[in-house]
Amino acid sequence: MQLKGLLLLLIAAFIWGTTFVAQMVGMEDLGPFTYAMSRYFLGFLFLIGLWRLRRNQREQEKKRGTYHPGWRAGFGAGAIMFVGTSLQQVAMLYTTAGKTAFITALYIILVPMGAAMLGKKIFGENWAGAGIALAGLYLLSIHGEFSLSYGDGLVLLSALFWAAQILFIDRYAERVDAIELSVAQIAVCWLGSTLAALLFETISWGPIAAAWFAIFYGGVMSGGVAFTLQIVGQKYAEPGPAAIVMSFEALFGAVSSWLILGELMSGTQIAGCALMMAGVLVTQSRLLFAKPRR
Repeated sequence: MQLKGLLLLLIAAFIWGTTFVAQMVGMEDLGPFTYAMSRYFLGFLFLIGLWRLRRNQREQEKKRGTYHPGWRAGFGAGAIMFVGTSLQQVAMLYTTAGKTAFITALYIILVPMGAAMLGKKIFGENWAGAGIALAGLYLLSIHGEFSLSYGDGLVLLSALFWAAQILFIDRYAERVDAIELSVAQIAVCWLGSTLAALLFETISWGPIAAAWFAIFYGGVMSGGVAFTLQIVGQKYAEPGPAAIVMSFEALFGAVSSWLILGELMSGTQIAGCALMMAGVLVTQSRLLFAKPRR
């Protein structure tokens, strides 16, 4: 069952990683908020369908007294996620999909730091992993000067919000209905993106129809299918291996941008990617080698 869980999480990581390419393709003729609006609308419809399919199970949970609605927590998570995803989406107008994928992966480094600020203990390997990843970020994004490009800076800022969203979800995921939390979260992102598109962009249905596959992939596959696979996969997988497998979305993002978009990276940037991935692995090493819970 452990292997089954890890395989499901690997598929989810693949979907999340290749979604970076879908975002780049989807924004060729669409503004970032119009793409996000369309993407999250499809994700919302998919999750509503999933929520309806679970109505019998939900009724059984209500009878047992184990049901706890997830709407309120989902609205809070959605507000944080909307800021993170908007920053990331706009950033991709100025940087590459591969770099976006790897810089976004810093959320796995930032999460234990945020946990420490909330009073939880973090260990030496967390700090070591953060240092290695930051060195990788320097090689990946800074070209001969001590500054990030505009797009890289936006992605880095978005990683802070992704970390906050993960910490928020960590607090509520086991307490409330996970599907309801997800529906509410995606709904907030859809409504926020729609408002931003109406305020800052001109919505045209022709380009939306032309980008249907990129919208479908980013909405249904990433927002709906991958999230569901994550929930199911983590029922079987231990947390350490699960975290490492999910972090490989960055690797899939870089490889898919090379294969599909033809993005090229210098030897220094490739070394930076390797250091960032090493930092991710180091920060999760205690969980990886921990004895299974009985």
